[in-house]
Amino acid sequence: MEERIIHIIEEKGPRTGSELIEILRGSPLALWRICHLSPALRLRTLGTRYLRLDRRIDGYARLSPSILREFMTYTVVGLPGSIEALDQRADTVIRHIKEVSRAKLALARTIVENLQDRLAQSWPREGRVCFIIAGDIVYDMAHDVPRPEHSIGEMVNGSDIDLVVVSDDSVSQEFLQKLDNAIYKEKYYTLISPSVREEIDYVVKNMVRVREQLLFDTFKRMVACKILQEGTLLSGSQSLFDEINGMLVDRGVKEKLEKMEVRAGVFRHEAEKYLLDTDPSRISREELNLFYTTEESEEFE
Repeated sequence: MEERIIHIIEEKGPRTGSELIEILRGSPLALWRICHLSPALRLRTLGTRYLRLDRRIDGYARLSPSILREFMTYTVVGLPGSIEALDQRADTVIRHIKEVSRAKLALARTIVENLQDRLAQSWPREGRVCFIIAGDIVYDMAHDVPRPEHSIGEMVNGSDIDLVVVSDDSVSQEFLQKLDNAIYKEKYYTLISPSVREEIDYVVKNMVRVREQLLFDTFKRMVACKILQEGTLLSGSQSLFDEINGMLVDRGVKEKLEKMEVRAGVFRHEAEKYLLDTDPSRISREELNLFYTTEESEEFE
């Protein structure tokens, strides 16, 4: 297999992990191991690793992208004698990832603008509402690798658009329900439109719920806090967004998440070492959780 990888790169130039998997039709774990262990290959791993919470992990903290996703989408494999070609291909891949992130961010802004126009007559004259974007997009790590969306039985274009809408307590529940319904319609359109095929995961909530989630005492509340902590303001009230961030700091949540991210880094290092050092035939199905990750969906149910 190692010789075949070298031959492919000599013939076609540096390849991403997913390109090698598609050509060779081999086990992703086996290919990942060969690429990392072979002295005849060189790797460029791109982008940023960041905290993700996973119920299956002791302490919940792991890093995203998963080892598999990082290898497939964010890793370029080349040869030691062709470092310039490896660097050029890596630059091309990371530029594409950033373009995908910008395109998804622009779509999110358009969706919010459509919502504000549609609900202009009922938009609260007083009270604050902010739209927060989270997930891969905020790290410039969004991808467009097609993946199945089981709700429609179709493929969608890679990373979700994760949207959190928060209002202060003076905004009526009636308006929040109307806003929720409007976002759902946008979600449905972007999901089924053949020219879009994007998945929006969203939640609408007020500060009462945010304050409950800041207790940080259940897995779902931890996920909600993690999403708020990583999010950036997309539209709406800057003062409400700043207030939320201040509460994350004042209640010690930001510090707890930072410590979790450090633990996640240690866990990732140990997981990679185990997967590289252990005979693949002895790696159990449960231990393959080290290689894969679950969808971060608890906040968006």
